[in-house]
Amino acid sequence: MKIAVNTRLLLKNKLEGIGWFTYESFIRIVKQHPEHEFYFIFDRKYDDSFVFAQNVTPIVIGPPARHPLLFYIWYEFSIPRVLKKINADLFISPDAFGSLRAKGRKLTVIHDLNFEHFPKIMPTLYQKYYKHFTPKFAKSADRIATVSEFSKSDIVKQYGVSDDKIDVVYNGANKEFKPLDESTKRVVKDRYSKSCDYFVFIGALNPRKNLTNLFKAFDIFKTENESNIKLLIVGEKMYWSGEIKETYEEMTYKDDVIFTGRLEPENLHSVVGAAIALSYVSIFEGFGIPIVEAWYAETPVITSNVTSMPEIAGDAAIITDPFKPESIAEGLKSITFDKNLRSELIERGRKRRSEFSWQKTADKLWASIEKTLNQTPK
Repeated sequence: MKIAVNTRLLLKNKLEGIGWFTYESFIRIVKQHPEHEFYFIFDRKYDDSFVFAQNVTPIVIGPPARHPLLFYIWYEFSIPRVLKKINADLFISPDAFGSLRAKGRKLTVIHDLNFEHFPKIMPTLYQKYYKHFTPKFAKSADRIATVSEFSKSDIVKQYGVSDDKIDVVYNGANKEFKPLDESTKRVVKDRYSKSCDYFVFIGALNPRKNLTNLFKAFDIFKTENESNIKLLIVGEKMYWSGEIKETYEEMTYKDDVIFTGRLEPENLHSVVGAAIALSYVSIFEGFGIPIVEAWYAETPVITSNVTSMPEIAGDAAIITDPFKPESIAEGLKSITFDKNLRSELIERGRKRRSEFSWQKTADKLWASIEKTLNQTPK
């Protein structure tokens, strides 16, 4: 079989959530299935490290798809043309964008529908593109894969897609995330947090990550519990304006908030491993990879009671109400001062993490691929 894969988000040293999903899934799939030919379709010059095996043929087609107008041209004109040229049996798009004009079988991975619930978090033109085309992509796909039961239910509810057309394929965690010894933790703290203990947040600084209430919660925690504990914010300042910035500037303990910017995996894993806890209290997530990464680093997790997070966390995290800073602050307090709770959560995380690995992701995605190949194309 000839299997074409949209790999436009495989960018050297710039892998984000969907890019990691694509990388970790297909580096395994292509090696485990040498009987098939894989065509990786890039929208710009690619790095040779992304050609994972001899059964992978890289193809570059323009234009570089980084804007709604260019999205449309790339997916609706460039993709159908290349699929026809190679006579592909299946087109897989891991970034939720499909091709309405493409012929043949299509498997689309839709990670979440955050733009349906929080449309104002993205520029207007992008918002319009997502809201107009994503329902069409979902309906035109032969099958859909998504990363949680929550996202599956959301796709069914929002777009009226049959639930038996959707496969749940959980994410995994980067292999770099491992427990640290105490001496290494001290080195990390010296480098990042002025030698102090800290909570860590990971993610792009956008409104659905709920930094406003995390900042308020941290202020409450520091006011009620005298300490030199810091709050590390790891991620790019995508939306550093409006309420997020205003809340930070009004903080009593803003000097104890440290912004590291984006970190590469080898540094990120050490920052997570040396933290008191991961403070991941978003108001919307399709999965929440940092939760699983923290378990592999044996760092306790504080997360939210909404969307996919309770599903992923199970009993291996402190579950808080993300809309109430007092609830988050209580979580910060509990994980800091209750040593038995810390030990219990670390042990639960060890057990829970075994349910999430990139190998399991690859296996489940391959099962979805096989189902799609066995279907009669639309």
